[in-house]
Amino acid sequence: MQHGPAVRRRKLGAELRALRTGAGLTSGEAARLVGWHQSKVSRIETGASRVKPADVRLLLDAYGVQDARLRELLLVLAGSDEGGGRHHWWHAYRGVLPPTYRDFISLESQASAMRTLETSVVPGLLQTPEYARAVTRAAVGGLDDDADERLEALVAVRLARQDVLHADPPLVLSAVLDEAVLRREIGGPEVMARQLRRLVEAAQLPQVRLQVLPFAAGEHVGITGPFVIFSFSRTSDLDVVVLDHLTSSLYLERKEDLQAYTEAFNALRIHALSPEESMDYIAALAGGA
Repeated sequence: MQHGPAVRRRKLGAELRALRTGAGLTSGEAARLVGWHQSKVSRIETGASRVKPADVRLLLDAYGVQDARLRELLLVLAGSDEGGGRHHWWHAYRGVLPPTYRDFISLESQASAMRTLETSVVPGLLQTPEYARAVTRAAVGGLDDDADERLEALVAVRLARQDVLHADPPLVLSAVLDEAVLRREIGGPEVMARQLRRLVEAAQLPQVRLQVLPFAAGEHVGITGPFVIFSFSRTSDLDVVVLDHLTSSLYLERKEDLQAYTEAFNALRIHALSPEESMDYIAALAGGA
């Protein structure tokens, strides 16, 4: 269990090692190609030291990596601000976003799929502006004289994140929502009714799958809290589980952790209502809200 930067270094190093091996090079040969000492290549591959985006480019060139999306993803893991297919728009909000949130957004922007269990609020990618504002206000509270300005900036970030669902290719979102998410009245009856209708609309998108986990399901594996699993189309070695807390996020990268959370998510989907039943249920709540 680690924080974002350490996980990113380890994942980047593991992928670079795999690419070097695939190119038929030893670490010593790779070092000679780019004019380094072998120990530098080893430190990068083990995640023991930070690596500059420029160094990653040198290695990718040496390994003959031409895949633009893979190159972009690895450069993002190295901390590059350069944009490719999905520009790094969140850097404009660097002053209000904590590093862990920026890490989360960068992974979200590069992932091909996202599986999430939500137990308290609607996923950020599916929130209406009014709902997002109410949730964010509750989270940030009255911190200082600039609270209103910061609130609006954070809401703008949350709404901008939703573009990943309409990118080319779009992020594939599969979400299991505990019934409490739908029952908790956030922002008042009208805001909640619009939010519920928004969920029904979003579920019509081919890249979005929503399921409701009813109270009647009783105790379940997700009762300990929400989680997110990010998957990447180019390599499963970059997949990661994110556990969000009030002041920080934790990242789980071990294969055992990924397998455990994947199995947990699959079990939750089995216990949840089907997508069709879920939409009928949400639509009924929206009609009565």
